[in-house]
Amino acid sequence: MKFRFALHGFLWLGAIAVAQFGLLMPTTATAASSSAYEVAAVEARLISAQDAVSAEAETLSAGLELNLGDGWKTYWRSPGEVGVPPQIDWSGSENVASVDFLWPAPERFTAFGIENFGYHEEVVFPLQVTLENPGQPVDLKANVKLLTCSEVCVPQDFDLVLRLPNGSGIDQDSADRIGTFLARVPAEGDAAGIATARSHINEDFTRLTIEITSSSEFQAPDLFPEIGNGGALGKPDIRVGGSRTLWAEFPILAYMAEKATPLSVTVTDGPERAFTVTPEPVTAAPVPPFDVARVIPGVDQLVWIALVAFLGGLILNAMPCVLPVLSIKLSSAMKSEGRSRGQVRAGFLAAAAGVMVFMWLLATLLFALQRIGVAVGWGLQFQNPVFLVLMLLVLGLFTANLFGFFEISLPAALTTRLTRVGGGAGYWADFATGLFGAVMATPCSAPFLGTAIAFALAGRAMDIAMVFTMLGLGLASPYMLVAIAPGLVRFLPKPGRWMIALKTGLGLLLIGTAAWLFYVLIGVAGWRAALVVASLGAALAVVSVSTWLSRKLRWALGLTLAALAIVAAPSLTTGPEIAGQSGTISWIAFDRGDIARRVSRGEVVFVDVTANWCLTCKANKALVLERDPVLAALNGPEVSPMLADWTRPNEAIARFLEANNRYGIPFNAVYGPSAPEGIILSEILSSGAVLTALRDAGSSTNSDGDGKYTELTGAAGAPD
Repeated sequence: MKFRFALHGFLWLGAIAVAQFGLLMPTTATAASSSAYEVAAVEARLISAQDAVSAEAETLSAGLELNLGDGWKTYWRSPGEVGVPPQIDWSGSENVASVDFLWPAPERFTAFGIENFGYHEEVVFPLQVTLENPGQPVDLKANVKLLTCSEVCVPQDFDLVLRLPNGSGIDQDSADRIGTFLARVPAEGDAAGIATARSHINEDFTRLTIEITSSSEFQAPDLFPEIGNGGALGKPDIRVGGSRTLWAEFPILAYMAEKATPLSVTVTDGPERAFTVTPEPVTAAPVPPFDVARVIPGVDQLVWIALVAFLGGLILNAMPCVLPVLSIKLSSAMKSEGRSRGQVRAGFLAAAAGVMVFMWLLATLLFALQRIGVAVGWGLQFQNPVFLVLMLLVLGLFTANLFGFFEISLPAALTTRLTRVGGGAGYWADFATGLFGAVMATPCSAPFLGTAIAFALAGRAMDIAMVFTMLGLGLASPYMLVAIAPGLVRFLPKPGRWMIALKTGLGLLLIGTAAWLFYVLIGVAGWRAALVVASLGAALAVVSVSTWLSRKLRWALGLTLAALAIVAAPSLTTGPEIAGQSGTISWIAFDRGDIARRVSRGEVVFVDVTANWCLTCKANKALVLERDPVLAALNGPEVSPMLADWTRPNEAIARFLEANNRYGIPFNAVYGPSAPEGIILSEILSSGAVLTALRDAGSSTNSDGDGKYTELTGAAGAPD
């Protein structure tokens, strides 16, 4: 570090001396620069403060000058996940012992939610050229590999040659430009004026926190951390406390431990100040200097979100995933025959209460998980194999009961006691019906639902409570309608033989739901765990209908088999399958950084965040994505369909959703040269909406001039 600071100071003093010397000497200078490399993206040349090599010269002050076209940029030494820094090969030079390449402070570019660091308009990279033979002529030859990006990224590969003969003379313009950008090279060591610098990366590599205290005040600082090749950071939260303490927190979007390097942080504070420090790692994240006040929504916004949440819950009743819910409602309505008006009202109110209790429990759980930093979202319980086995067991009980294999009854003494207080044991069944129906509705997303959930999970405890209450009221509205007007039950057909057929149909629906849950279990836990659970479930079914066993023995064996199934699912879970071909679409696996890389090549990227347990996702795929004309468009040469499989927990997908202010699926977005930040589609897809987004995200200017998309090439690395 001290060597680099000394080199920096030497170059700065040298450039000043050269400039002042030039003021005292007449110069007929031929410009000390190479021939230019010129394309639309960039004009590049080598420049030198000296027109010639003086007899006593041991070093030369030079620079690589880049003038970038409108809208074009190039990258810093640590460019972010999707960039490539300049790479220079000096091996063809003559009378050159070494070339020290300095990096002016970068600026920030944000695309696709990923932060990239680099330069636009113009930059001069100062060069300290050390001669092999002092005082002798020099041929400075550079083979430059440079990535320039605008709507697309175009790699540049060119040679520059700067020849300096013996003599004396100064190129004043070149000296000034080198000096200007030399002043922008970050200071290091004592020159940085930093008292302390600390950093912390959390255990799951999702958050980087930095705290720097300075001997001088901060004005408008920005930070550029370097965490190693393959690392990517999101938009930082930067705060200044007491004018001399700088605190920042970065979301880590990608972290490759095997390529990680000791953290280095470059700070810029206006055009006049830049420095680089190596923070000391600490075991606990530095505390922010102050809390950012949360923007509290107004009453009008709360009323609107409440209405949206209610509509989302109401629409869930008509979604494909709620067929088992509807079947349970019909079963409940059949049992209402023969009850008094008051009993019908109480039964449906009990079912509505079951819905509301589940929603409140879910809201409480999500709030608690959110506060301890766990990724939360709508339907995430379906990623848990234990939950799936429990649901399969409950569905098995419902189905067996519906087919008359056994009756679910409470102990006689408890039934008598409940009857005396006027409730009747059936109210507990009604409550369970509503509760279970709400559980089975959660794998679905519906119009308005995503907006409501995003508002809730990004807000306060009160927001979560309000949204989930209104969701519950919307989902429970059919129950509540009958509770308000119990006479509606009279419009149901009278009991008869049709009820046997209806019970059979409802049982088949529940069997279909159980089959779907088993399919989800295969995706979450793997075939081995699913087959063991199925075997234990079959044994449980045999035990349940075995009349030759005593009741106590049936209960003991049944509970044992159920417990074994619950334990077996997580214990035997195998690794996830690699996403690839799915149906008739040639999917590529989800990679957030790859979105930016592909768009930079002019491609349109269609992202589908889906899961085996998401029935709305399945409906979108069957009804829209895997049918022409959408199918033909997704398989076209300029579209890359990207599959993010969220069947199992995946931190990268969860953070991608959160970055887009979404907490549930399906989630579909289209990225392209004309839509680098993405076009987010509705939860319920239509062919017209998908095709319009694909067209709008594309661009007629995303080629290299020959009508062909340019590939992103080159490996990240510092110049030699």
